[in-house]
Amino acid sequence: MSLEDLRIPYVVPTVLLMAGLGLKSPTILRSWKDPNARATWFVLLFASAVFLSVAPSSIRRINTVTGVANFAAPWSYSLLTLFCGACLTMIITWREEPTARRRRRIQLIWFIYSGAVASLWVTFLRADVPVERVYDLDTYYANTPWMREHIVLYLLGYMVSALVAAWMIWTWIGRVRARWLRGGLVFLQAGYAFGLGFAVCKLIAIGARWTGRNWDTLSTDVAPLFALLGATLVATGFILPVLGPFLQTWPCDQAAFWVLKPLKNLIREVAPLSARARVSRFAPLDLRLMKRQQQIHDGLLRLAPFFDETLYERAYRVAADRHGETAARGVAGVIALRAAVDSYSSGTPREHAGGPAQISREVSDHLTAISRAMLRPDRVDRIRRQASTGCTPSHV
Repeated sequence: MSLEDLRIPYVVPTVLLMAGLGLKSPTILRSWKDPNARATWFVLLFASAVFLSVAPSSIRRINTVTGVANFAAPWSYSLLTLFCGACLTMIITWREEPTARRRRRIQLIWFIYSGAVASLWVTFLRADVPVERVYDLDTYYANTPWMREHIVLYLLGYMVSALVAAWMIWTWIGRVRARWLRGGLVFLQAGYAFGLGFAVCKLIAIGARWTGRNWDTLSTDVAPLFALLGATLVATGFILPVLGPFLQTWPCDQAAFWVLKPLKNLIREVAPLSARARVSRFAPLDLRLMKRQQQIHDGLLRLAPFFDETLYERAYRVAADRHGETAARGVAGVIALRAAVDSYSSGTPREHAGGPAQISREVSDHLTAISRAMLRPDRVDRIRRQASTGCTPSHV
């Protein structure tokens, strides 16, 4: 396969779209009743399908597999038309509150674009297009009955959707305050501008054929550049509001989930007060993090009658002489919680006067520091020995 066949620029939007579809499909399918989830899935699905179909190598393969010359044309143009309808649906879903009016508008969009797809297939089946054209089908068959209408129909449908989408975004973007959504709309505006450039170049080249001129380079060389740039920007615009918040919180949630693992292991033998929720390891990260945090807090509640506040304060004072506030709270928490777990195992609670037993907020507010401190057992052991014997702190 040659570089010309592969057309490397097609890879960029395809990979971007497939990555977005793969990352978000599990979440979207779990929330299928949510109109935002459905709209997002259709946009990513149709956009991915378009770029998997329009690369020159894919066009040849589709024609070969079906045994019909130029079958890739109605196939790709239908996917592009459905993508246009999905884009308008997505913007309306973002822009308007759930109402009967919004539902009717979305239904009207799908009715119109489904009719356009049906018309594409009817015109193609009526046309006589026996010669396979991979790069210049639009201009080569610009004067062919029925194929001429087929080509103009998909271009006009694409142009109308781009103009309507750009207008809806233009009248709405000034009211948007959400950072990721506003950024996505900026990318969409730029993408639709390039998309209009694609359609205009194609229509000019086709119009030139109608008048006996040959301006095919606009269709075969210039228009694809507009299409690729526009599609990449549109793909980014739709993916950014969906994946942006996820990518912003995921690293922090992932770090918190793994940092808390040593502390969770320390108190896992302590029976929680509430029943354990069954959460799959493949569940969303935020749900697994919430479960881990809840298990730790439940364990702390059960350990409260066995927690030695005096030991905690003594260990903190020793650790504070050599470490910062957060690190000292972490080391002291490890020492006191390990002692509480031992007391819990032996069934010997401590005496607490003046109210129910509880663990101080200095402990519960520093769970991450406590869990991190458990990764330095040598430091914890030295401070524990000093806190137990009352020795003067030494360098640790």
